Amino acid sequence: MDHISILGMSSVSALGSSSAVVWENYRAGQALFSNATTPSGPVAVARLSQQLEQEVEQLAQQNPNYKRLDRTALLAILAARGSMEGTQPEGKWGVNIGSSRGATGLFEKYHQDFIKRGEAHTLSSPTTTLGNVSTWVAQDLQLPAMSLGHSVTCASAMHAVLNGIAWLRSGMVQAMLVGGTEAPLTPFTIAQMQALNLYSKNTDGFSCRALDLNKTANTMVLGEAAATAVLVLGDHPQAQGHICGYGWGTETLDHHTSLSKQADCFQDSMKMALTAAGLESVDAVVMHAPGTILGDKAEYRALQEVFGSGLPFLVSNKHLIGHTLGTSGMLSLELAMLMLQQQDCPVNPFLEQAIEKPQQFKTVMINAVGFGGNAVSLIVCK
Repeated sequence: MDHISILGMSSVSALGSSSAVVWENYRAGQALFSNATTPSGPVAVARLSQQLEQEVEQLAQQNPNYKRLDRTALLAILAARGSMEGTQPEGKWGVNIGSSRGATGLFEKYHQDFIKRGEAHTLSSPTTTLGNVSTWVAQDLQLPAMSLGHSVTCASAMHAVLNGIAWLRSGMVQAMLVGGTEAPLTPFTIAQMQALNLYSKNTDGFSCRALDLNKTANTMVLGEAAATAVLVLGDHPQAQGHICGYGWGTETLDHHTSLSKQADCFQDSMKMALTAAGLESVDAVVMHAPGTILGDKAEYRALQEVFGSGLPFLVSNKHLIGHTLGTSGMLSLELAMLMLQQQDCPVNPFLEQAIEKPQQFKTVMINAVGFGGNAVSLIVCK
């Protein structure tokens, strides 16, 4: 398989926005949660820093149209600007930004207004469509690109990567800007996770206990973020890293939120990625691990099935930044890239590892999955 070069990558999250700050926060190993007020009481969330919040507000003032955009679009624009720094647009481009929830905040606001007034706001439709995100990202970058968006629940960003690779390999575009964006810190979205009994009831310290395989309660915590990357086909001289394997998998559902006990979809996606990369194992896996009892255990069992006694070193980030839903896989991809660059990784405080932390990282796998059992696995290499 031809490698896919990653020319630029950037994110906006509770970790920060520059790679230096993001890595500094990973090394610090401190949970980046604060409390939000909801009708059911305070809950832990992972918000942007005050500095980044100011950047979002300043962006909204740069263009009259931006004042009417949902937060998902604004976060995506900031991340995309970072990914495109130093990149010269050549040939045909595509923009594919995925999101699980889409324009949550704006949709809720417009619906509340409709209930009160009995009529819809003029821009309620165009500003809440999922494709609106990619369109405004392309417009902001002055990029004459094919723009599209989709939702594959919490694997949305990783499916955007797969779709970008497919477009590149088809020859219809020469470069793809792919990623995910999510702004789910609204009372209604949090209430939905609470209704599923998934949300953490702890508001101190590590509210999310991702990869604690002995926990007795679900500990999902929501976070907001956007992350994007520029992809081109082949080994580009300016590549920051490469995608050397990719795979996907799905499985039969027993329930709307179900995942089989051994995560069959993950087994399929990991095996496909390893085969595509010509590998039997990797140095580390950045797990999806949402902090739920069944989700964490199912993915761990899938890893045992695929790697047997040669289980790689296992890494997570949700105990630090929570679950950013459709963006989460892209933040994991960013972490994997930083691991290759820094030759180090954050250590999960809850998991007893099967092996010591590797002295060298050459290949890192990234996993993502969402409601519906739609799993994606990528393998990145230097």
